[in-house]
Amino acid sequence: MSIFDLIVLLVVAGICGALAQSIVGYSRGGCLVSIVLGFIGALLGTWLARVLALPELFTLAVGGHSFPVIWSIIGAALFVAILNLLSARRRLPPP
Repeated sequence: MSIFDLIVLLVVAGICGALAQSIVGYSRGGCLVSIVLGFIGALLGTWLARVLALPELFTLAVGGHSFPVIWSIIGAALFVAILNLLSARRRLPPP
């Protein structure tokens, strides 16, 4: 994998992570957080697709490796939703 392939993969993962954050409505962090969410979403989404025996809908081949775009967005959205539920701040009632 060349440096250009790695940069393309990072850009695609960042876009997938940003889309997942906008779907859930939870946007903490910047570009690096979106990239990490895209990769975590790809891992979580492909695992979920294998467990449920679902096909890969849209994959992007970069440097001989395939990146599951749709499953990355779905997995990242699930991950962000879980993070949002776990880190939700409770509001205290006014005195």
